[in-house]
Amino acid sequence: MARWTIAMVTLTVISSAVAAQEKPGFCDTPILPDGKWRVHDADRPAPPVVTPGTVAAAPSDATILFDGRSLDAWTATGAPWPIADGAFSVPARTAGGRESTLVSKQAFGDVQLHLEFRSPNPPEKSSQDRGNSGIWFMQRYEVQILDGYRNPTYADGTVGAIYGWKPPLVNAARPPGEWQSYDIVFERPRFGADGTLVRPAYVTVFLNGVLVQNRQRMLGATVWRKVATYVPHGDAAPIQLQDHDSPVSFRNIWVRPLALEEAE
Repeated sequence: MARWTIAMVTLTVISSAVAAQEKPGFCDTPILPDGKWRVHDADRPAPPVVTPGTVAAAPSDATILFDGRSLDAWTATGAPWPIADGAFSVPARTAGGRESTLVSKQAFGDVQLHLEFRSPNPPEKSSQDRGNSGIWFMQRYEVQILDGYRNPTYADGTVGAIYGWKPPLVNAARPPGEWQSYDIVFERPRFGADGTLVRPAYVTVFLNGVLVQNRQRMLGATVWRKVATYVPHGDAAPIQLQDHDSPVSFRNIWVRPLALEEAE
Protein backbone atom coordinates (compact mmCIF):
# COMPACT_ATOMS: atom_id res chain seq x y z
CA MET A 1 0.00 0.00 0.00
CA ALA A 2 2.83 2.39 0.85
CA ARG A 3 4.53 1.76 -2.50
CA TRP A 4 1.23 2.36 -4.34
CA THR A 5 0.69 5.63 -2.44
CA ILE A 6 4.19 6.84 -3.28
CA ALA A 7 3.68 5.93 -6.94
CA MET A 8 0.38 7.83 -7.07
CA VAL A 9 1.95 10.92 -5.48
CA THR A 10 4.83 10.77 -7.95
CA LEU A 11 2.43 10.45 -10.89
CA THR A 12 0.41 13.42 -9.61
CA VAL A 13 3.52 15.58 -9.32
CA ILE A 14 4.65 14.60 -12.82
CA SER A 15 1.19 15.27 -14.27
CA SER A 16 1.09 18.68 -12.60
CA ALA A 17 4.51 19.54 -13.99
CA VAL A 18 3.47 18.53 -17.51
CA ALA A 19 0.26 20.57 -17.23
CA ALA A 20 2.27 23.59 -16.07
CA GLN A 21 4.62 23.24 -19.01
CA GLU A 22 1.67 23.09 -21.43
CA LYS A 23 -0.01 26.22 -20.04
CA PRO A 24 -0.40 28.58 -23.03
CA GLY A 25 1.46 31.86 -22.99
CA PHE A 26 4.88 33.31 -22.33
CA CYS A 27 7.11 34.31 -19.42
CA ASP A 28 9.83 36.17 -21.36
CA THR A 29 7.83 38.99 -22.99
CA PRO A 30 7.86 42.70 -21.96
CA ILE A 31 5.93 44.00 -18.97
CA LEU A 32 2.75 45.88 -19.93
CA PRO A 33 2.20 49.49 -18.78
CA ASP A 34 -0.08 48.41 -15.94
CA GLY A 35 3.02 46.87 -14.33
CA LYS A 36 1.19 43.67 -13.45
CA TRP A 37 1.48 41.34 -16.39
CA ARG A 38 3.68 40.50 -19.33
CA VAL A 39 2.43 40.55 -22.93
CA HIS A 40 0.59 37.21 -23.46
CA ASP A 41 1.37 36.29 -19.83
CA ALA A 42 0.83 32.59 -19.12
CA ASP A 43 -0.09 33.35 -15.48
CA ARG A 44 -2.66 36.07 -16.16
CA PRO A 45 -6.09 34.95 -14.86
CA ALA A 46 -8.62 33.88 -17.46
CA PRO A 47 -11.89 35.89 -17.58
CA PRO A 48 -14.94 34.37 -15.88
CA VAL A 49 -17.45 32.57 -18.09
CA VAL A 50 -20.99 33.90 -18.70
CA THR A 51 -23.81 32.67 -20.92
CA PRO A 52 -24.72 35.17 -23.71
CA GLY A 53 -28.20 36.11 -24.90
CA THR A 54 -29.67 36.96 -28.34
CA VAL A 55 -28.39 39.29 -31.10
CA ALA A 56 -29.89 42.58 -32.35
CA ALA A 57 -30.67 43.33 -36.02
CA ALA A 58 -28.99 46.03 -38.14
CA PRO A 59 -30.26 49.64 -37.85
CA SER A 60 -31.74 51.47 -40.83
CA ASP A 61 -28.72 53.78 -41.32
CA ALA A 62 -26.13 50.99 -41.49
CA THR A 63 -23.69 50.64 -44.38
CA ILE A 64 -23.71 46.96 -45.33
CA LEU A 65 -20.28 45.41 -45.89
CA PHE A 66 -21.59 41.86 -46.37
CA ASP A 67 -25.19 40.91 -47.09
CA GLY A 68 -24.73 37.18 -47.55
CA ARG A 69 -24.25 37.35 -51.31
CA SER A 70 -21.30 39.47 -52.40
CA LEU A 71 -17.84 40.51 -51.24
CA ASP A 72 -17.79 43.53 -53.54
CA ALA A 73 -17.03 45.75 -50.54
CA TRP A 74 -13.79 43.87 -49.87
CA THR A 75 -10.47 42.99 -51.47
CA ALA A 76 -8.55 39.80 -50.68
CA THR A 77 -4.76 40.12 -50.60
CA GLY A 78 -4.34 36.51 -51.73
CA ALA A 79 -6.74 33.65 -52.42
CA PRO A 80 -10.44 34.67 -52.60
CA TRP A 81 -12.58 34.06 -49.54
CA PRO A 82 -15.31 31.58 -50.56
CA ILE A 83 -19.03 32.32 -50.04
CA ALA A 84 -21.54 29.58 -49.18
CA ASP A 85 -24.97 29.58 -47.50
CA GLY A 86 -24.95 33.31 -46.81
CA ALA A 87 -21.53 33.38 -45.19
CA PHE A 88 -17.91 33.62 -46.27
CA SER A 89 -14.85 31.91 -44.80
CA VAL A 90 -11.10 32.21 -44.50
CA PRO A 91 -9.71 30.30 -47.50
CA ALA A 92 -7.73 27.11 -47.06
CA ARG A 93 -4.02 27.51 -47.67
CA THR A 94 -2.14 25.33 -50.07
CA ALA A 95 1.21 23.91 -49.02
CA GLY A 96 3.50 26.88 -48.69
CA GLY A 97 0.68 29.27 -49.55
CA ARG A 98 0.66 32.78 -48.12
CA GLU A 99 -2.06 34.32 -46.01
CA SER A 100 -5.00 36.13 -47.59
CA THR A 101 -6.30 38.99 -45.48
CA LEU A 102 -9.62 40.60 -46.37
CA VAL A 103 -9.52 44.40 -46.58
CA SER A 104 -12.52 46.73 -46.87
CA LYS A 105 -12.46 48.98 -49.94
CA GLN A 106 -13.88 51.83 -47.89
CA ALA A 107 -11.77 53.55 -45.23
CA PHE A 108 -13.09 54.38 -41.76
CA GLY A 109 -12.06 56.31 -38.69
CA ASP A 110 -14.48 56.42 -35.77
CA VAL A 111 -16.95 53.64 -36.45
CA GLN A 112 -19.57 51.29 -35.03
CA LEU A 113 -19.15 47.76 -36.38
CA HIS A 114 -21.42 44.74 -36.24
CA LEU A 115 -20.03 41.39 -37.34
CA GLU A 116 -21.01 37.75 -36.84
CA PHE A 117 -18.51 34.91 -36.88
CA ARG A 118 -18.43 31.15 -36.43
CA SER A 119 -15.55 28.94 -35.33
CA PRO A 120 -15.04 25.57 -37.02
CA ASN A 121 -16.86 22.56 -35.58
CA PRO A 122 -15.55 20.10 -34.64
CA PRO A 123 -12.73 22.22 -33.28
CA GLU A 124 -9.18 21.49 -34.32
CA LYS A 125 -5.93 22.15 -32.45
CA SER A 126 -5.87 24.31 -29.31
CA SER A 127 -5.02 27.70 -27.85
CA GLN A 128 -4.09 30.26 -30.55
CA ASP A 129 -4.39 27.69 -33.35
CA ARG A 130 -8.10 27.11 -32.72
CA GLY A 131 -10.59 29.31 -34.58
CA ASN A 132 -8.18 32.25 -34.75
CA SER A 133 -8.87 35.41 -36.75
CA GLY A 134 -9.14 39.08 -35.85
CA ILE A 135 -10.75 42.43 -36.63
CA TRP A 136 -8.10 45.05 -37.42
CA PHE A 137 -9.46 48.59 -37.28
CA MET A 138 -7.52 50.92 -39.56
CA GLN A 139 -5.47 47.79 -40.39
CA ARG A 140 -3.62 48.35 -37.11
CA TYR A 141 -5.70 47.84 -33.98
CA GLU A 142 -6.90 44.30 -33.31
CA VAL A 143 -9.88 42.92 -31.45
CA GLN A 144 -9.27 39.19 -31.26
CA ILE A 145 -11.43 36.45 -32.76
CA LEU A 146 -10.79 33.00 -31.33
CA ASP A 147 -12.67 29.87 -30.34
CA GLY A 148 -12.82 30.80 -26.67
CA TYR A 149 -15.13 28.01 -25.56
CA ARG A 150 -13.27 25.72 -23.15
CA ASN A 151 -10.05 26.55 -24.95
CA PRO A 152 -7.32 27.71 -22.53
CA THR A 153 -4.95 30.30 -23.93
CA TYR A 154 -3.14 33.38 -22.66
CA ALA A 155 -5.70 35.86 -21.32
CA ASP A 156 -4.82 38.80 -23.59
CA GLY A 157 -5.23 36.57 -26.64
CA THR A 158 -8.66 35.07 -26.05
CA VAL A 159 -11.87 36.07 -27.83
CA GLY A 160 -12.97 39.56 -26.78
CA ALA A 161 -9.44 40.66 -25.96
CA ILE A 162 -7.59 43.69 -27.21
CA TYR A 163 -4.83 41.45 -28.47
CA GLY A 164 -1.64 41.68 -26.46
CA TRP A 165 -3.08 44.17 -23.96
CA LYS A 166 -6.47 43.71 -22.25
CA PRO A 167 -8.37 40.45 -21.66
CA PRO A 168 -12.17 40.67 -21.90
CA LEU A 169 -14.09 41.46 -18.72
CA VAL A 170 -15.80 38.06 -19.06
CA ASN A 171 -15.72 35.09 -21.42
CA ALA A 172 -19.04 35.24 -23.30
CA ALA A 173 -18.05 32.73 -26.00
CA ARG A 174 -20.54 30.34 -27.54
CA PRO A 175 -19.58 26.76 -28.45
CA PRO A 176 -17.78 26.14 -31.76
CA GLY A 177 -20.14 25.87 -34.71
CA GLU A 178 -22.59 28.44 -33.28
CA TRP A 179 -22.85 31.95 -34.69
CA GLN A 180 -21.47 34.69 -32.45
CA SER A 181 -21.63 38.46 -32.71
CA TYR A 182 -19.40 41.45 -32.13
CA ASP A 183 -20.75 44.97 -31.68
CA ILE A 184 -17.83 47.36 -31.43
CA VAL A 185 -17.39 51.12 -31.17
CA PHE A 186 -13.88 52.10 -32.27
CA GLU A 187 -12.58 55.62 -31.63
CA ARG A 188 -9.52 56.33 -33.74
CA PRO A 189 -6.40 57.91 -32.24
CA ARG A 190 -5.73 61.62 -32.77
CA PHE A 191 -2.32 62.93 -33.81
CA GLY A 192 -1.01 66.47 -33.84
CA ALA A 193 0.37 68.21 -36.91
CA ASP A 194 3.87 67.18 -35.80
CA GLY A 195 2.85 63.52 -35.47
CA THR A 196 2.64 63.43 -31.69
CA LEU A 197 -0.17 61.43 -30.09
CA VAL A 198 -2.89 63.78 -28.86
CA ARG A 199 -5.37 61.07 -27.81
CA PRO A 200 -5.11 57.28 -27.98
CA ALA A 201 -7.62 54.98 -29.63
CA TYR A 202 -10.46 53.62 -27.50
CA VAL A 203 -12.67 50.62 -28.07
CA THR A 204 -15.95 49.44 -26.56
CA VAL A 205 -16.76 45.81 -27.31
CA PHE A 206 -19.87 43.69 -26.87
CA LEU A 207 -19.44 39.96 -27.53
CA ASN A 208 -22.77 38.19 -27.99
CA GLY A 209 -24.47 41.18 -26.41
CA VAL A 210 -22.23 41.12 -23.32
CA LEU A 211 -19.89 44.04 -22.53
CA VAL A 212 -16.31 42.76 -22.59
CA GLN A 213 -14.33 46.02 -23.14
CA ASN A 214 -15.61 49.29 -21.65
CA ARG A 215 -14.14 52.21 -23.65
CA GLN A 216 -10.75 50.69 -23.14
CA ARG A 217 -7.68 52.69 -24.12
CA MET A 218 -5.50 50.99 -26.74
CA LEU A 219 -1.71 51.06 -26.45
CA GLY A 220 -1.04 51.34 -30.18
CA ALA A 221 -0.78 49.20 -33.29
CA THR A 222 -1.11 45.50 -32.46
CA VAL A 223 2.06 43.42 -32.51
CA TRP A 224 2.83 39.87 -31.36
CA ARG A 225 4.92 39.38 -28.21
CA LYS A 226 5.65 43.10 -27.83
CA VAL A 227 4.03 46.14 -26.25
CA ALA A 228 2.04 48.07 -28.86
CA THR A 229 3.08 51.60 -29.82
CA TYR A 230 1.62 54.35 -31.98
CA VAL A 231 2.97 55.50 -35.34
CA PRO A 232 1.24 58.55 -36.88
CA HIS A 233 -1.27 57.85 -39.65
CA GLY A 234 -4.26 59.36 -41.41
CA ASP A 235 -7.78 59.84 -40.11
CA ALA A 236 -9.27 56.90 -42.05
CA ALA A 237 -8.08 53.46 -43.13
CA PRO A 238 -9.70 50.14 -44.08
CA ILE A 239 -11.02 47.47 -41.74
CA GLN A 240 -9.17 44.18 -42.14
CA LEU A 241 -10.12 40.59 -41.30
CA GLN A 242 -7.24 38.30 -40.46
CA ASP A 243 -6.27 35.01 -42.05
CA HIS A 244 -4.68 32.92 -39.31
CA ASP A 245 -4.95 29.67 -41.26
CA SER A 246 -8.21 28.66 -39.57
CA PRO A 247 -11.53 28.34 -41.50
CA VAL A 248 -13.47 30.92 -39.48
CA SER A 249 -16.73 32.03 -41.16
CA PHE A 250 -18.40 35.46 -41.22
CA ARG A 251 -21.81 36.94 -42.02
CA ASN A 252 -23.99 40.03 -41.51
CA ILE A 253 -21.30 42.73 -41.40
CA TRP A 254 -22.34 46.37 -41.23
CA VAL A 255 -20.87 49.66 -40.04
CA ARG A 256 -21.97 53.14 -39.01
CA PRO A 257 -19.28 55.83 -39.46
CA LEU A 258 -19.36 58.10 -36.41
CA ALA A 259 -18.52 61.75 -35.78
CA LEU A 260 -16.71 61.75 -32.44
CA GLU A 261 -14.44 64.76 -32.78
CA GLU A 262 -15.51 66.09 -29.39
CA ALA A 263 -14.94 62.78 -27.58
CA GLU A 264 -12.39 62.89 -24.76
